Amino acid sequence: MFIKNYIKEVYGAVKSMLVGMRRTGYYFTHHKEIITEQYPDNRDTLNLPERFKGEVVMPHDEKNEHRCTGCQACELACPNGTIKVIFKNEVTPEGKKKKAIDKLVYHLELCTMCNLCVVACPSDAIVMAQTFEHSVFDRAELTKILNNPGSKIMDGVE
Repeated sequence: MFIKNYIKEVYGAVKSMLVGMRRTGYYFTHHKEIITEQYPDNRDTLNLPERFKGEVVMPHDEKNEHRCTGCQACELACPNGTIKVIFKNEVTPEGKKKKAIDKLVYHLELCTMCNLCVVACPSDAIVMAQTFEHSVFDRAELTKILNNPGSKIMDGVE
């Protein structure tokens, strides 16, 4: 019984290997059909799927305004503390103190690309970008400030 099972396993392995070699030989002899992306040579023509998630970014308009209200929904939704909202106090023209976003810190090295922060944001202030080349020599470069220096919230967003 043992020898019979052993021979069956060897036969199955050889058959599987020959099927794979047949397919490889077919693609080797039929050059018209390209099945492999030649990265990084195809960076200019690379089309990523629409659902691809690369990193979180905060879009700004031409007046350096963003949509983030500082509600911290993204920070609360993140399962591993990737996003941190840091506040500052501003004085309004009426003389009242108002809490405003100072920095939106994003730790790319901790991000699992789960998209929960983007879904949780009520004002659509953050989105997932399609960037995927995140290799750096210094890990500190993976900690990013999402809002631009001197940016402010758009009028009408609350």
